[in-house]
Amino acid sequence: MKNFAGKVVVITGGASGLGREFASIAAGLGMKIVLADVQHDALERARSELEGQGTQVLAMLCDVRKGEQVQALADAAMARFGAVHLVFNNAGVGSGGLIWENSEADWEWVLGVNLWGVIHGVRTFTRLMLECAKSDPAFEGHIVNTASMAGLLNAPAMGVYNVSKHAVVSLTETLYHDLQLVNAPIGASVLCPYFVPTGISQSHRNRPDDVKMDAAPTASQLAAQAMTVKAVESGKVTAAQVAQMTFDAVRDGQFYIYSHPGALGNVAERMDAIVHQRNPGDPYAATPHVREMLRSKM
Repeated sequence: MKNFAGKVVVITGGASGLGREFASIAAGLGMKIVLADVQHDALERARSELEGQGTQVLAMLCDVRKGEQVQALADAAMARFGAVHLVFNNAGVGSGGLIWENSEADWEWVLGVNLWGVIHGVRTFTRLMLECAKSDPAFEGHIVNTASMAGLLNAPAMGVYNVSKHAVVSLTETLYHDLQLVNAPIGASVLCPYFVPTGISQSHRNRPDDVKMDAAPTASQLAAQAMTVKAVESGKVTAAQVAQMTFDAVRDGQFYIYSHPGALGNVAERMDAIVHQRNPGDPYAATPHVREMLRSKM
């Protein structure tokens, strides 16, 4: 996708973090923006700020766990703007702790947002964009799914999150191949950020009542939360920088997008262990103090 001016972008999780930065860049490129989030006050604040810059904005509350709400978002986008060209399936939440200590509600919440949100976005918007392309010979489209470096690695005490993000990587790679198979004028990318200062470490603030925690957090969950907060808040690469990397990748037709390419050494070690049938390596081999700190808090 080379041209952005006048085109329509849909951003889930668009009121804060990476989503808000995607919206800022889109506005600067002259795009029309469909902004979706579950946090009403942040969504209204983002809408007001963007409209104040002269951008056309449709802002909607949308729980991406619910397919009917994602469909309603798509219907509203078409009713307002008549087409969709760029989609960021970006809404995401975090969770930690020893994998056997996560409740069914933990799994339902994290997989509901991180995985089912992307599934609903892909099912709904790919078909919509293919229809748009039928009536516009010059149509260019692109779908970006936000995964994580946790979709390529498996850090301890992050099992639910790891599972959700590995699935998003697989889903997006398959989407890419399927679009290529039918010669669709739609590209696909998977974004794999590492520790970037966003609000994801505090995502429990928007945890719905139907998947609320029914018990006090365990020691491992508290430890994982504390370490995630520390790692995220100390991140040197900003959300704005990652957003710019992402738009550059869309323009270049680049599939894999990394905020921290230096972490790919760990990915290469993991892949080498898989190919040579070695047991998984120590994720803290280079930082044993982190492992001991985590153990001490459990």
